[in-house]
Amino acid sequence: MDYEQLETVMRKTALLAGARIMEIYGAPDFEVRAKADSSPVTEADEAADALISAELRRAFPEALIVTEEQADTHTESAADFLIVDPLDGTKEFVQRRGDFTVNIAWVEGGVPVRGVVYAPARGRLFYTRADGATVEETGDLALDTVGPVTPLSVSAPDNGALMVVASKSHRDQATDDYIAKYAVRDMTSAGSSLKFCLVATGEADLYPRLGRTMEWDTAAGHAVLAGAGGKVVRFDDHSPLAYGKPGYENPFFIAYAPGVDLKDA
Repeated sequence: MDYEQLETVMRKTALLAGARIMEIYGAPDFEVRAKADSSPVTEADEAADALISAELRRAFPEALIVTEEQADTHTESAADFLIVDPLDGTKEFVQRRGDFTVNIAWVEGGVPVRGVVYAPARGRLFYTRADGATVEETGDLALDTVGPVTPLSVSAPDNGALMVVASKSHRDQATDDYIAKYAVRDMTSAGSSLKFCLVATGEADLYPRLGRTMEWDTAAGHAVLAGAGGKVVRFDDHSPLAYGKPGYENPFFIAYAPGVDLKDA
């Protein structure tokens, strides 16, 4: 993979998809349907998916593209592949809460090594550069001109006063019980893959997820966090979270800044 090209294409594609999503988000009404698993899907999910798929296929015609909204890709596999969630946080989108993201990642040998997370309603753009380091871009977020970028690095956590981020829509008692094992200074909630990004920026130290997720939900955020020095491990045995599994479903996991004293499940 040409990482210079990948950085350029993923950044621009995420911005294009974000603009299309915001057109629909700004409309007085939009269609919402239930998928087979009862999760919501909107015309914004489908429009963004079509746009992203076309851009990635044009740039990387030989690469496998796994995307949430194309069920036929969920039975395909490759050692290296692109993986897409065109609109992560659909519930946030439907409720007009703003915490939704465009997610595109490149996986090599089971590891997300490059990714972009764009939150168009928040105006926040996070991505890994060609060298693997993560930045947040600010400014106008123009398609063809890269604005000011800030290199990101995870915090140096204080285990006596941790900052924790948890899901807005999927928080449950099991999550609260696990968080209670830590000395927590403050907690925040966020939707979609923004939780990974808050750990990457040092705004949080720990993000536990004790609920169902798919690899397209997490790959881009995982890559962004890894590029800032963070880690994502399985909840049960603290081994690295791997990608490209049959079915593309994740086990429970923990995303964190190294230095956090992880507690057992």
